[in-house]
Amino acid sequence: MLNKSNLKYLNTSDENTAIEANINEAEIEKFDALAESWWDPNGRYKTVLEFNRARVTFFIANICNHFDLDVNKLTPLKGVTIIDVGCGGGLVCEALAKAGANVVGIDVSEMSIEVAKRHALKSALPITYRHESVEKTSINDTNRYDVVINAEVIEHVPNQSELVNQCSQLCKPGGCVVMATLNRTVKSFLVGIVGAEYIMRYLPRGTHSWQDFVTPDELNSMANKANLKRIAQTGMSYSLLTKSWRKTADLSVNFIQLYQK
Repeated sequence: MLNKSNLKYLNTSDENTAIEANINEAEIEKFDALAESWWDPNGRYKTVLEFNRARVTFFIANICNHFDLDVNKLTPLKGVTIIDVGCGGGLVCEALAKAGANVVGIDVSEMSIEVAKRHALKSALPITYRHESVEKTSINDTNRYDVVINAEVIEHVPNQSELVNQCSQLCKPGGCVVMATLNRTVKSFLVGIVGAEYIMRYLPRGTHSWQDFVTPDELNSMANKANLKRIAQTGMSYSLLTKSWRKTADLSVNFIQLYQK
């Protein structure tokens, strides 16, 4: 995990007040460079779009189950308020907005937010995007959300437990927090880094640092301390044969955990 010296400072709405931001500048630069690429269905990282489709299907099904909503409706999440913490170029936000949710996306990468805004305009989706850290949001945003999404972000921040705590703070009592990340195993190193980044080139080299991956037990422990109770989980597996992602009981590489506040 990255040490305290890597933390930067961002201003709150009071320009004379600084808050310590749980971000890493090198990680932001990586995603600035990638922002435009994520949406290209025929591009180098089209596997990311398929991964997003599979994980969002899980998100929507379990959010509907949690709030007793009909997943088979055209807009099953109508009226549900959702914030995507670390939204990147808006892949998750757009899928949730199409399902009827009222969506806010925040990210510390200004380039990603601009890409997300432009794509939302093309898609005619009323998503609110803001270039800000979760620290600033938790202080300045008086809203609390039915659902907080944090997908593939925790492995990129210095203080992982603080991120979980801030996601919990943004969630309404009785709401849910969705955390998606990569497990720290030998298999995840071989599949998620060697395979995905160096052999198959599904992701650019250096996207992930294996030592910053989080085990399901570690994530669950952080969540419990943040007043969150795990209610669902799944692994995600990629088939080279069908070039598609699916849910699996195997949590050894990509996994998702859903928590109730």
